Amino acid sequence: MSIYKPNLLLQPKWRIIDQSSLGPGFDAKQSFAIDDTLCTSVGRNASPATVRSWVHHDTIVLGIQDTKLPHLAEGIHYLQEQGYKPIVRNSGGLAVVLDEGVLNISLIFPDAEKGIDIDRGYDAMFDLIKAMFASHTTDIEAKEIVGSYCPGSYDLSIDGQKFAGISQRRVRGGVAVQIYLCVSGDGAKRASVIKEFYKRGLQEAETKFTYPTIVPETMASLSQLLNVELTVSDLMMLTLQTLQSTGASLEMIPLQAAELELFDTQLQRMYDRNEKALGSVLNT
Repeated sequence: MSIYKPNLLLQPKWRIIDQSSLGPGFDAKQSFAIDDTLCTSVGRNASPATVRSWVHHDTIVLGIQDTKLPHLAEGIHYLQEQGYKPIVRNSGGLAVVLDEGVLNISLIFPDAEKGIDIDRGYDAMFDLIKAMFASHTTDIEAKEIVGSYCPGSYDLSIDGQKFAGISQRRVRGGVAVQIYLCVSGDGAKRASVIKEFYKRGLQEAETKFTYPTIVPETMASLSQLLNVELTVSDLMMLTLQTLQSTGASLEMIPLQAAELELFDTQLQRMYDRNEKALGSVLNT
């Protein structure tokens, strides 16, 4: 399971922040604020490179373009009827489903070279996932899966079915590479929720932006694809073992006092962003 390719994964030390078991009360707005906080700390060399894991229950994370749907209110009300809490992220991309069967991992690096190539960040996460599952499969591909939600060139798939998507966020000298991994549950069922969200949000209106046409069968969980019962805890263990295999030391370090102060500022920005984007919809 060792990783030989010299890349951003080969850090001498990884700071670990595991927030994968905080439960339903952990709001996704907090997660995006934490990653921005850690980007700033890592960028200032106040923290080593960091791995943060996080899970949010029954949440739909929207991109900025999603908030411009011509019938946004109808789409949002549908999500709420299905028991989901919609929030707007501070990074790129489109709507994704988060629940207790979806593990999110953030790799946060210093942008020491003043411009880490975007693909290099994506490749580091791709290499991590391939190494984690090397004993299960060598068939993981990185390419856009047309028909999936939040499609991109670094969709991770097996036999054409997507189980993960990767995004990046750059803040004050730090780079956060974020992945959502559908570990367990029904990938097509999750995709059906987003399909209906776009159907109600668009209602066949013409828009300048082209929203994805969701084909639920293009998505699956790792448990479905590998025919193995996997849990978020299993993947957390695989993540730590794989990072250790690179020779790095791992240290659990919670947010420090200065970071907690910065986090409050970042969280308020997330609240403000969400109020501006969704406030009028959520309050009706």
